[in-house]
Amino acid sequence: MLTCLLHLLVAAALASAAPSADVTAEFRARDQALLDAIAPGNVKLWNATLAPDAVYVDENGEVMDRAAFLDQLKPLPAGASGTIAIAKYSLQLSGDTATVIHFDDEHENYHGQALFARYLQTETWQRQQGEWKLLMVHCYSILQEPKSITLAPAELEAYTGRYTAAPDLTYVIIRDGDHLLGRRQGRTPATLQTEVRDVFFISGQLRNRKIFQRDSSGNVTGFIDRREGEDLLWKRLP
Repeated sequence: MLTCLLHLLVAAALASAAPSADVTAEFRARDQALLDAIAPGNVKLWNATLAPDAVYVDENGEVMDRAAFLDQLKPLPAGASGTIAIAKYSLQLSGDTATVIHFDDEHENYHGQALFARYLQTETWQRQQGEWKLLMVHCYSILQEPKSITLAPAELEAYTGRYTAAPDLTYVIIRDGDHLLGRRQGRTPATLQTEVRDVFFISGQLRNRKIFQRDSSGNVTGFIDRREGEDLLWKRLP
């Protein structure tokens, strides 16, 4: 009985063991080939790789079945060209299932202007009838910190003060030299970076923006704390 149990444990451990470098390199090469096929709209390669019941979730959150994904896979329009290269890759095997995580760098030339984007992709591969098929892809666009600008001290002073969103919610903004510091009561101050006039962000919190509002005389009356389209309104206190 004990011997059988040991055999089962060893088999389970081997089934989920880290893959060899050669196996990882093989999967990586297949994934790179799929990325290379996006710009020219190479439907043939994706069609041969996707499982019959594959699901693809793109960077905008759209969920597509196999047919829908292949239908939207078109060559880049005139004036646009680019490449997507895998920057970091990891693979785990568990029996007939492989899970993949890879970070990708995209360089695009859009009508003469250079653009850059980064993606995180998670994938599930499954061995079906002796052949590895791509069962599921989830593509996530990694937010990048925008360029910030510097405002004159007098302009920064216009934002300083206390703001409230509820009786128990207070936000305080002060000027510290050439930048602003903002904090909720009881929390550590954070630097407010200026994206454009009246729009600020905090480094590392790129899903949020603080959008300041003004009255007809140009005085700051409050700000909107916007997170992915949802707004929390803060009013300036006297």
